[in-house]
Amino acid sequence: MLHFREAGEGSPAILLLHAFPLNWRMWEPQIDQLHDRARVIAPDFPGFGLSGPPQGMTSLEDYARKVVAVLDRQGVDEVIVAGLSMGGYVAFPLIHLLGRRLAGLLLADTRATADDEATAAARHELATEVEAQGVEVAANEFLPKLIGRTVLRTRPAVVDSIRSIIMQNNPAGVAGGLRALAARSDSTPLLARVTCPTVCVVGEEDSITPPEVVAEMAAQIGGAKVEVLAEAGHLSNIEAPEAFTEVLRALLETVAAR
Repeated sequence: MLHFREAGEGSPAILLLHAFPLNWRMWEPQIDQLHDRARVIAPDFPGFGLSGPPQGMTSLEDYARKVVAVLDRQGVDEVIVAGLSMGGYVAFPLIHLLGRRLAGLLLADTRATADDEATAAARHELATEVEAQGVEVAANEFLPKLIGRTVLRTRPAVVDSIRSIIMQNNPAGVAGGLRALAARSDSTPLLARVTCPTVCVVGEEDSITPPEVVAEMAAQIGGAKVEVLAEAGHLSNIEAPEAFTEVLRALLETVAAR
């Protein structure tokens, strides 16, 4: 069973799926702002945060099934799924795993396509380095890419906070996450199956999944909206927490009004 943070009450619940290589704590700004009006659940994927390390090889589909087990155990019948980066990749299999239970979808700083061969190979190489040298290798590799230029230049405390979250993770979990990311399939065919209210969010300074990539993905989801957050990079919910939370709050209101 995955460790998860839960706060608030109500239906639909909001499920927050974290980015790589972070954990549930990246969602603290949203939990603080939304727990008084919604039930919020934020799990740690295997080997991240307080979840135990993965047992053998894992996939993002495995992550998704474990997330569904959390929702089943907590008696969640209707849920808005919000996934950022790797959390978005886990959200894709949830489209069919949750079926009618999926009431709303927020895809942030993510893409539906799979890794190319070079990117997948680099992930496998980094996974081996993490196993040999520890999580700091991943922190050093990813931090400059995850954070937009504005925050890197002007908000060093945010950078330090993100690093501290990364360092809480288990090397086996981080290595397993890298291999799962490398092995993921193309989720583009799933986009046309999304029928719930959907919003795609991206930081304007995101160099990993730039706004044009997210807009292209959104165009394949019927009725999806696109929100570009100013002065934010790949971790848009941390870099622009108020704007991100407002988008999530608006989605909750849209779903509740249906």
